[in-house]
Amino acid sequence: MFTNFDEGINTYGCTVTSQWDYVQERPYKGDVIRDKRRIYIHYYYSIEKGADDEQAFDKRIVTLCKELQTGNLVESHRKAYEQFFEVKITPKRGRQVHYKEDAIKKARRYFGYFALITNEKMSAFTALHLYRKKDVVEKAFGNIKERLNMRRLLVSSETGLDGKIFVTFVALILISYLDQKMKQANLYKSYTLHQMLDKLDVIECFEDAGHSLRIGELLDKQKKIYEALGVKMPTSSC
Repeated sequence: MFTNFDEGINTYGCTVTSQWDYVQERPYKGDVIRDKRRIYIHYYYSIEKGADDEQAFDKRIVTLCKELQTGNLVESHRKAYEQFFEVKITPKRGRQVHYKEDAIKKARRYFGYFALITNEKMSAFTALHLYRKKDVVEKAFGNIKERLNMRRLLVSSETGLDGKIFVTFVALILISYLDQKMKQANLYKSYTLHQMLDKLDVIECFEDAGHSLRIGELLDKQKKIYEALGVKMPTSSC
């Protein structure tokens, strides 16, 4: 329902409460604690993710069907052949490939859905934001070799290494903060974090000895990003 929709991330979400069987073995006391613990299951549905998953699945099914029809089988696809197709070979008609419609429908029914589980009470979108905020930092560590030039450390002393790691750590804090500001400003409707950074990366500045720093022309989209983030736009000093 529209009441479960978050336009900032184009995703539907709802939360249900459940229980799980908690078991803790205590060797030092020689007993086992068994209890019921409350958990919160957050369900999500993304129309965009569902469409992408469905298209990727259909392409895979078409590829598998062609492999069966031509006889160019791939050993790693054998399980999928058996799951989604039925092959009949007769002297008159030769090889006939038929879809298993029930199996295909069953495989497609959860496209676009995903879930998170927490043991603390919170809304579905708070849980998703916290998860993605963590994911942003993890991806930043993954991309640290590229954007932050940490593929090779290129330092000549331990002090230089400490300094470079510290600067990288501060950069990751800023990336995490940018993620939070983007959510507050609903910028995720238009950009991903990396798309926004790439949009600002192209701003040019010119510095000459004896002259003040000069900033190149800012496009309207770049100005709007600064305004949305609440950051003062860079200006040239004449």
